Amino acid sequence: MRHFLVFFIKFIVSISLLYLSVRWVDLGQVLERFQEIDLIWIGLVGLLLTGQVFALAYRWRHVIRAAGADIPLPAVIRFSFIGAFFNQTLPSTIGGDAARMWLLARDGAGWKIGSYSVLIDRGIGLVALCVLVLICLPWTLELISDPVARTTLLTIGLGGVLGGLAFIALPKARGLLPERWWPARHLLAIAETTLRLGRSPRTLLAVASSSLLIHFLSIAAIWAAAMSFGARFDFHLAVYLVPPVMLIASIPISVAGWGLRESAMIAGFGYLGLTQGDGLVVSIIMGLVALLIGAGGGILWILSKERMGAILIEAQERR
Repeated sequence: MRHFLVFFIKFIVSISLLYLSVRWVDLGQVLERFQEIDLIWIGLVGLLLTGQVFALAYRWRHVIRAAGADIPLPAVIRFSFIGAFFNQTLPSTIGGDAARMWLLARDGAGWKIGSYSVLIDRGIGLVALCVLVLICLPWTLELISDPVARTTLLTIGLGGVLGGLAFIALPKARGLLPERWWPARHLLAIAETTLRLGRSPRTLLAVASSSLLIHFLSIAAIWAAAMSFGARFDFHLAVYLVPPVMLIASIPISVAGWGLRESAMIAGFGYLGLTQGDGLVVSIIMGLVALLIGAGGGILWILSKERMGAILIEAQERR
């Protein structure tokens, strides 16, 4: 009952934000934009987002190895695509993370490594986004005059980076934390595992470069989505806009980010002096392409040995 209530609340949030998004824009102009879409550019969006899943799998594998397991890259890629499917079918973008934990644990890594590696991977991605927000901040502030938006960007960027630094510094405060309390014990273990990533320059370079590649592919995909209908959206504007939008869309308060992503994109286009309706079109394109990629992950899930094993276990329990 509780899970249904959470889903229902997030569904209402998504519907409400989508409704507001439509009210903020000229719907007739939005429909005209969809008629102008060039499918070649949409294909490029699909390639970029597919490449992003491969890059995420590459980074995640390095995190898995730091956590103490050695899973072949093809299996990690498969788990990542299945995670993309669950991102689209569960009530938030966190749903895919839970699926990746389960798949990795079932593959022999165990629940500890499965949960630690996914949480660390998610944290690295969020901190990398915050770093990009801070790097671009001098140019972004030249384009955005709204004081609330400026303060929000600074708070998100600085808060995320400082939070990441504080987290990896937790082992230094081991004596101050009540290790008998199991959440504190696991937090320390996760922080120590994260620190191990930095002890190998090669691993650190691989994780950092793949993180930048993942976010660059998001930027490029959103820019390509805008180019598909001829929007006035230069690539450097995408660099300033995408990291904050992705951060906001990752907040688990809606179904697969729907509604929240559209609202953030519309607001971002508006702050940059662009047509807000174009922001809505770009966001919907991104969501639909992500659904298609998730459908591919769904096929992998249907055919996966993990699902077949789960079906057999359930059948045995029913006997």
